[in-house]
Amino acid sequence: GLHLLVNPNGSRLWRLKYRVGGKEKLLSIGRYPEVSIKMAREARDNARGLLAAGVDPSQAKQDAKRTAVEAVRDTFATIADEYVAKLTREGRAPATLGKVEWLLGLAKGALGERPIREIAAAEVLTVLRQNEARGVHETANRLRSTIGAVFRYAIASARAENDPTGALKGALTRPVVTARPAITEKKALGGLLRAVDGFDGQSTTRDALVLLAILAPRPGELRMARWAEFDLEGAVWTIPAERMKMRREHRVPLPRQALAILRRLHGLTGGGELVLPSVRSASRPISENTLNAALRRMGYASDEVTSHGFRATFSTIANESGKWKPDAIERALAHVENNDVRRAYHRAEYWEERVAMAQWWADLLDELRRSEERK
Repeated sequence: GLHLLVNPNGSRLWRLKYRVGGKEKLLSIGRYPEVSIKMAREARDNARGLLAAGVDPSQAKQDAKRTAVEAVRDTFATIADEYVAKLTREGRAPATLGKVEWLLGLAKGALGERPIREIAAAEVLTVLRQNEARGVHETANRLRSTIGAVFRYAIASARAENDPTGALKGALTRPVVTARPAITEKKALGGLLRAVDGFDGQSTTRDALVLLAILAPRPGELRMARWAEFDLEGAVWTIPAERMKMRREHRVPLPRQALAILRRLHGLTGGGELVLPSVRSASRPISENTLNAALRRMGYASDEVTSHGFRATFSTIANESGKWKPDAIERALAHVENNDVRRAYHRAEYWEERVAMAQWWADLLDELRRSEERK
């Protein structure tokens, strides 16, 4: 069935005549003399082997060509960009999207142009080792997880067969987990509160620090707070799901002290959308470094306390008091139950208890703030 087709224009093309399902077909092998007779015979033998296995050689050739085209098109960078777009459609927080894009940027230099089907575990490990060598162990581990998410997205969309990061779970140095610096001793907390009261910077920064202490939100939740989220008459702050770490709406009871601060702030910033706008632009919130910088200005080192540490302060003292259910404290902090089954059934808000706890906590802070003054 192997023959050479000689066209009127002088071109000479190798063809193989064969039959599949009773139908005669032709397989194009290549142009002579670029494809020699030896090469043509080898191609014929390969085609006969496919036929013996029940495979149509022409279809196999088309499949191979399509796979080659897809390999060029479906690079790691392309799939990574699609994955980020998917997260965007799902409404992930801008901070989350920024972190994912930054991590993927660390991988695109080496893996970006590589067809995702061809990337092996050793290639991914090389990228991870480069970051690990810089001493950023947590970044290296997060990078492995993020690269793995891209591969799993490619598998789900039929553009990859496996996730090579699964084989690398034990290959990286585990980061040492350290708790965020926080003051959990009552006397020291009173000193911190008095220092905040005496802060000589922007009054809005001082108010933000006091609200962090009273309400114990994540700093980003407070920085991005909008007046539309507050019901000052009902004494509740409703943080929308898109701004919460766990993508669930969270209600925060507002004790009297927080309401007084918010009403004062409303007189300053209530004309705009943001509760805590930047001094440079009313359309932008205060920066994430503003609150920590204020603490440093008051003489507190980064290993003593951070803006995020106020959450640990509240959690520690509230739990030690024995007055409140641990689940109510966890709900106040907007923590989500790790156990999937328990989370599915345990949806209690503990609202009444949390309202009482919020007022108890604000009153305790006032007492601690005054404790040194009475001496």
